[in-house]
Amino acid sequence: MNQPLRFHAFSRPMVWGGRKLASHLDKNLANEGPHGESWELSDHPNHLSIVTEGPFKDKTLRDLMNDHKQSILGHPSSKHARFPWLIKYLDAHDWLSVQVHPDEHKVNDLWPGEGSKNEAWFILDAAPGSKIYAGLLPNVSATEVRKASLDGTIGDLLHQFSPKPGDFLYLPAGTVHAVGGGILIAEIQQTSDATFRLFDWNRKDSSGKGRDLHLEESIACIDWNSGPKNPLTSGYNPSKPSNIAINKNLVDCHYFKIDFRHEPNASTISTNGCMQVAMVLEGEGSLNNNGSITPLKKGETLLFPASMNNQTWETKGGQSLLLATLTHS
Repeated sequence: MNQPLRFHAFSRPMVWGGRKLASHLDKNLANEGPHGESWELSDHPNHLSIVTEGPFKDKTLRDLMNDHKQSILGHPSSKHARFPWLIKYLDAHDWLSVQVHPDEHKVNDLWPGEGSKNEAWFILDAAPGSKIYAGLLPNVSATEVRKASLDGTIGDLLHQFSPKPGDFLYLPAGTVHAVGGGILIAEIQQTSDATFRLFDWNRKDSSGKGRDLHLEESIACIDWNSGPKNPLTSGYNPSKPSNIAINKNLVDCHYFKIDFRHEPNASTISTNGCMQVAMVLEGEGSLNNNGSITPLKKGETLLFPASMNNQTWETKGGQSLLLATLTHS
């Protein structure tokens, strides 16, 4: 398993979604309605990603994990029953609910069968007036959160900022957060779909029904010691790409190491025996392995197995990647 793997993307209609997955990332959306998520790489039971080409064509990521886990993950393979990450693009045209995800200590009690959900966001596009809520303000109590969730003032208890393209935000499990108003995001998270909603902006569907809320479960899994979260700046600038190479670490935690890489010409990508996932944020390019060429287009996501050979990364006028590496057990 010495070549990159490409998978079919899977789009999910969402009430808060829009059309940027198609217009900005060239995703094929199932219908003309709002789509909020493109699942790029998933071993979650809600959708198993399927290989598009090559010797593993039509195999699911679950198939590959069953048959080639060591080759894919490398040294920490024994720690993971399934592929450790769920990779997505998000189009937050409208507001996502004010929500929180459980950590590994609470998920079994609150959502049996699911995993914990630590996640990271990279901002690709942000409309004027868009906002991110990330973390409770200092000294906010459970009583205040419960009351504000019920009366619709929960936003007053949350840290907020106006994002810009290139911002990066790490959201540990237990962090209350929300996003909306026209933001396009590349997301790397643990393989989990466990989400508890505190507030959903009084939104109703066509039949007048709102989505379920999970007030007590949310309060139970909030990390009350985790305060406001602020973004890092990556150096990504799609309107004026850099003419020098950038290799900037954005987070290095127990769950993933994530780097922003921009290459104006050519360089080498090496896994060093660690599994990697590359999300192509901007530009055109290719990977060259002794004459075997893998095209890289904006909006695509590729899995680099730990056993993959070194690749020469060649770009056409510059290309930017978000590169996640599995370095910890």
